[in-house]
Amino acid sequence: MSEATSPAPTPRILVVDDEPDLREIYALTLIREGWEVAEAAGVAEARALLEQSGFDVAIVDMRLRDGEGMELLAWLAAQRRSERVIMATAYGNAATAVQALKTGAFDYLTKPVDLRQLRLVVRSALSLGLAAAVAQTRPAPALQALVGDSAPMRAVKDTLRRAARGMAPVLIQGESGTGKELAARALHELSNRCAGPFVPVNCSAIPEHLLEAEFFGYRKGAFTGAVNSHDGFFAAAAGGTLFLDEIGELPMAMQAKLLRAVQERRVRAIGETAEAPVDVRLVSATHRDLARCVAEGSFRQDLYYRLNVIDVTLPALRERLDDLPQLADALLARIRRDQERPALRLGAQALAALGRHDFQGNVRELENMLQRAAALAASDTIGADDLGAPAGAAADRAPTPAAERAQLGPQLSPELPLDLPAYLDQVERAILLDALRRTRFNRTAAAQLLGLNLRQMRYRIERLGIRDDDAR
Repeated sequence: MSEATSPAPTPRILVVDDEPDLREIYALTLIREGWEVAEAAGVAEARALLEQSGFDVAIVDMRLRDGEGMELLAWLAAQRRSERVIMATAYGNAATAVQALKTGAFDYLTKPVDLRQLRLVVRSALSLGLAAAVAQTRPAPALQALVGDSAPMRAVKDTLRRAARGMAPVLIQGESGTGKELAARALHELSNRCAGPFVPVNCSAIPEHLLEAEFFGYRKGAFTGAVNSHDGFFAAAAGGTLFLDEIGELPMAMQAKLLRAVQERRVRAIGETAEAPVDVRLVSATHRDLARCVAEGSFRQDLYYRLNVIDVTLPALRERLDDLPQLADALLARIRRDQERPALRLGAQALAALGRHDFQGNVRELENMLQRAAALAASDTIGADDLGAPAGAAADRAPTPAAERAQLGPQLSPELPLDLPAYLDQVERAILLDALRRTRFNRTAAAQLLGLNLRQMRYRIERLGIRDDDAR
């Protein structure tokens, strides 16, 4: 008979709070889950218990009778202890919660603490040990797809690995085409939530009147046309990661509703009378400078601080040209498979020509150039001529807005078309696309370049059917 497998040790949890009634409520809730619980009323008592033995999770109140919970968190971080710390903070104290996450807390709870949320967060912290160990050692396809060994890319990958250990919200910033969604997927695959869903959401693609319903869901009969109940993005991402791409495009009204969901970890579907706790890791991305948007008043400062606990900035391709040969080879490997051309390669002159290009569209532009060159090349060796005529680096002195405006769009045909309205629409569409490309699809900047306000710009984009992919 084989030797019986020893049972897994019972998780040990330390509850630190100076209110005896709250300690008792927390302890009873956790004991019912089958976990072992120890209690401490202050910083000194907690340190004494921690010096005697280790715990898996510590739930620490922010304000204690003999000090601050942050003191205990900092001590644990300095000692390189393995306890995952969950901070309990008063409602609305956003700055303190954000500081705790930056100091190394696994997560936070808002007081008064919802007991269902308490169990969810503790269970997530307990799962971190084994799941994160597996996730950190196994291959992460999305991380491997972030090709490049330059110093900027090594820093990005290191940040993603470290950020994957906790639940702190992550804001990924970078120009269009730098791989923000790929970075978000890598973060998910490296985390203890890798077995859960990864739900990507393009905030700029959802009509404003549908945002609340899509984010939080709705119940049957909640409004005209709601013939069935619908779970929103938060519910769909339960146990996993919710990725909010182009977060800078959210209107102010929706920013306020999202802020509450982020702070409270609870959402209320349209047509429901009660809020429900949510268990998601929030990752956001934008090509905008959100700090500038905050200064201009187009993005809420409190939401910005909530989302930007951990910042990941993806470098533009022109800032990591050392990665160009490796990137081109990786992209060509995919083209070889798709086109069944195993001998396809990039000639030395073509690679040199790519190195002189400024790549305003970044990796996406490089991929498009290689796709086009592979299709046009007369042989399996792509030459410089096959790449077309890549634009050089931008001039040192930027042209004035009036000069830029004069250069926008196509030249008018000397012959008048038979269908003048259709022709004018075509010309207007080309001018808008040109402005959007020049501003990396920043609608506000493109509108200023054209002498329009943002509302006029959005109207024309919608009327002419312009999509994000058209301008990239």
